[in-house]
Amino acid sequence: MTSASPPYADTGLLAPEWALSGAASETSDHAYLRALLDAEAALTRAQAALGLAPAGAAAAVTEAAVPDRFGIRSLAARTADGGNPVIPLVADLTAAVGAEYGPYVHRGATSQDIMDTATMLVATRALAVVLADLGRTEQALARLAAAHRDTVLPGRTLTQHAVPTTFGLKAAGWRSLVLDARDRVTLVRDSLPAQLGGAAGTLAAFRAYGTEDETALTRAYAREAGLAAPALPWHTLRTPVADLAGCLAFTAGALGKFAVDVLTLSRTETGEVSEGSGGGSSAMPHKANPVRATLLAAAARRAPQLAATLYGCLAAEDERPAGAWHAEWEPLRDLLRLVGGAACHAAELAGGLRVHPAAMRRNLGITRGLIVSERLSAALAPVLGRARAKQLLTELARRAHAEDRPLSGLLSEIDELQDVDLDDLLDPAHYTGFAGSLTDRALERS
Repeated sequence: MTSASPPYADTGLLAPEWALSGAASETSDHAYLRALLDAEAALTRAQAALGLAPAGAAAAVTEAAVPDRFGIRSLAARTADGGNPVIPLVADLTAAVGAEYGPYVHRGATSQDIMDTATMLVATRALAVVLADLGRTEQALARLAAAHRDTVLPGRTLTQHAVPTTFGLKAAGWRSLVLDARDRVTLVRDSLPAQLGGAAGTLAAFRAYGTEDETALTRAYAREAGLAAPALPWHTLRTPVADLAGCLAFTAGALGKFAVDVLTLSRTETGEVSEGSGGGSSAMPHKANPVRATLLAAAARRAPQLAATLYGCLAAEDERPAGAWHAEWEPLRDLLRLVGGAACHAAELAGGLRVHPAAMRRNLGITRGLIVSERLSAALAPVLGRARAKQLLTELARRAHAEDRPLSGLLSEIDELQDVDLDDLLDPAHYTGFAGSLTDRALERS
């Protein structure tokens, strides 16, 4: 397959989820080229460190491995011929190094060694951006949780008002998910390994070139690349990619939970929160759409399918697979981009989120006092008897809706309740359980 003109660069026109994030630059074609060159240079340096290549070769390859010296479009046009970009890149890098040290470029390696190592480098660098933005997000959510520890709003289950809760506990829950994501991403990032196995995972060519200790070579290569040292070549043992899929999909979902709650709470008829700077509409001047939350929700819906593709690639045949490995590249990059963009948007959303306690208080009264029916049931049982209390509250709930009357007025008409402090029982702020202490406990987590 040939092409007179390779495709134009992906500028992110249809990808507002990630286009302006730091992860975009760390997963670009230029970033991949940089990682491929870093992997090649690290291999030569590792061999030189063990006396398997001249020190001059390590210096020459490292000096030549500069992305701007290579044409990405030319590499892309030639990639289809061999099925991966390493093959044309090795030819170009060898030429750039020159005749004296050119033979030490890529010596003993296979294309997948370099491609996998480069992919791990790209992931490591992109995850550093993700972690920084997750840090910003959790800090902003911690501030919200502390500031609104006792701000009461309706708790909602199955879309309906349930019992009162606090916005502080809600924000603390969002933060807890963000911290869970941070921990998973950190664990995976710190374990991402270099790849070195040669043609069929036996390191045979390296032995032929004089390597006597394959462990020392693998460790030296991993050290030069800045990655973990693998126990075995993992050409068809795709645990690192599966781990990336899992932590990234979880992170997208964790941020998605935050987003969908914001979307629900910022509906016009609810109005309990709003984005700091909502987006406009092309047709309706009055609108301030929750754009960041929308983009987070979109990322959360796309991520599981991308992760599923990567999990499917675990079934990789033989010592080097045909198709399973190749199928990983774009979904993994898309997943890194999506989550990188989501983390960036989440940080901005959390940092600028506006909370509207007055709307929360207004909404607590929508059910005319019935939001505390659970408390009333428990409190009135000793006075009326359990069965009588339940029967009475069921009937009064029906009347409150039918007659459009507050529950307080209906209860005040009951003779047996004349000595009961109904004002206290009906105050939603007095029925938030352990929300405050739960929030405090959540905020103790660093």
